[in-house]
Amino acid sequence: MAVALEDPGILRWTAGTAVLRTPADQRALKWLETRIDGWARSNAVFAVADAGTDQVLGSVTLRDVNRVPDQAVCAYWVSPIARGRRIAGRALDAAALWAFGPASAGGLGLHRLSLDHALVNEGSCKVATQAGFLLEGTMRDYYVELDGRRHDSHLHARLATDDGSHLPFGPR
Repeated sequence: MAVALEDPGILRWTAGTAVLRTPADQRALKWLETRIDGWARSNAVFAVADAGTDQVLGSVTLRDVNRVPDQAVCAYWVSPIARGRRIAGRALDAAALWAFGPASAGGLGLHRLSLDHALVNEGSCKVATQAGFLLEGTMRDYYVELDGRRHDSHLHARLATDDGSHLPFGPR
């Protein structure tokens, strides 16, 4: 985790202001602190780990679960050592399938998942598309970096009723 939080891309796009303002040697702890009690904050946080080594390769978070009825917002990152292997897309797809599943089967019973990313973060756009999140539009000057620079952002969403035929993993 600490190694991932040294990556400039993770820090720039997904770490969050609180983590960025924390001294580098304490960032992993700060990142974990806000996620350990995830359910109390209406968030579901998943570590993506190597099955053979338990090394953390990334994370997928569903936040603001049911803040808007039957919806949540997704976020994700992958450490540099795991990039290019479609890990983020597969993990996001798995999280979406779980979130759409009925509560009686252990899912959340959600209908809509959304996510956004700065347009200049092209890798995040690829992940969203791979996981079946369709592009809905562009939000102007939506993403604000710590230094105040603003970027237009794409808004993507996936619905429980989407048939999955557009997924590279095959229809569901």
